[in-house]
Amino acid sequence: MSAVSTTSRPTVSRTAAAPAPPPVTPVDVVGCTVFSTAGQGLDPIADALLRGTAAEGGPAGEASGDYPPGLDVRSVPGFSPADTLGRKGLGRLTRTDQLVSVACSLALRELPERAAQTEPADTGIVLGTSVGSTGRVGEFIRDTFVQELPYFVNPSHFPGILMNSAAGRAAIRLGLTGVNSTVSGGPLAGLHALRFARTALLAGHARRLLTGAFEELSAQRAWAWHRSGGTAAGVPLGEGGAVFVLQAPDEHAEGPRPLARLLACDVGFADPADGLPGVSRRLADCVRTALVRSEIAPKDVAVAAPGASGRRGWARVEEAALREVFSPAQGPGQPRRLAVQQVLGETDSANGALQLAAVLARWQDGRQDTGRERAAVITSVGPDGSVGCAVVARPS
Repeated sequence: MSAVSTTSRPTVSRTAAAPAPPPVTPVDVVGCTVFSTAGQGLDPIADALLRGTAAEGGPAGEASGDYPPGLDVRSVPGFSPADTLGRKGLGRLTRTDQLVSVACSLALRELPERAAQTEPADTGIVLGTSVGSTGRVGEFIRDTFVQELPYFVNPSHFPGILMNSAAGRAAIRLGLTGVNSTVSGGPLAGLHALRFARTALLAGHARRLLTGAFEELSAQRAWAWHRSGGTAAGVPLGEGGAVFVLQAPDEHAEGPRPLARLLACDVGFADPADGLPGVSRRLADCVRTALVRSEIAPKDVAVAAPGASGRRGWARVEEAALREVFSPAQGPGQPRRLAVQQVLGETDSANGALQLAAVLARWQDGRQDTGRERAAVITSVGPDGSVGCAVVARPS
């Protein structure tokens, strides 16, 4: 009689180190248009980061009485979509539609002439969002209750409640027939959009993608945050976003010097059973994997832009992950933190885009000694346990 001993089972698979993830191919950021509570462009963001606050603001386009009392809300100052889009058809666009259309128009317009020579079929838009226009969705739903019959709604409002309204309208205005995608990801929407766009470019589905995320300020959104009590103390509720012009590395050979290179962009989920410590560990794993794939050592990361500092209770979860990754054993010290939400306000799905814009603003600010900064990490966590990070490198 023969028997198989349990000690004879191979144990190599349990003890062997996991294979290293494959390195990534970078994607270049060759342009950027940003609207924030600090104003239009990267320079106002750099100024606001130095001051530690953006200029005082308030609601835009609506009576302040529609907003919750005592809630600090700030809109994009001086935003005039008619200057770029003209007045024809402007009234049918939601504020999100207007912000995205203007940003995409300016992003293409500000490219150097040689770099702008790309066929419309090779240029697309990838946008991150939560639900699209919160204000228009709220108005439409309310009409179904307050009108005499549920279907007595304003039909011209229907296109604006679609999640992909902004990306679609912007593409139509600019005549772009390439990839057109909208990714819903809550606080991680900006990172999801960057990840989607990077994959599409490297797979050859486009030569250029206008990629970013936007969030409008509306009374409906303000009341939702007010009722939930979700904003951290001292953090205003803001609006805005950014559009980045992304191209595969070889496409700009005779074009502009890239503002940055997008390396890895990874997302994941924590097991709900592990609680908040599990979210921190999952985010730490995500950042470590992204750094390995980017071939960037933790000691070479000079800047970290966390995305949860505007939401009550989540800043500590994110900070714990960053301190684990950038522990003293990994390098000389912790990366400098960019307090994006404290300065520009909580912008929901636009947080990731504004975090990247803040990194670019810092690197282009001649008043700060950033010449030796090589790389930055952008992180975010969601209330559902979703985590994500992006690694960007400064061109040499």
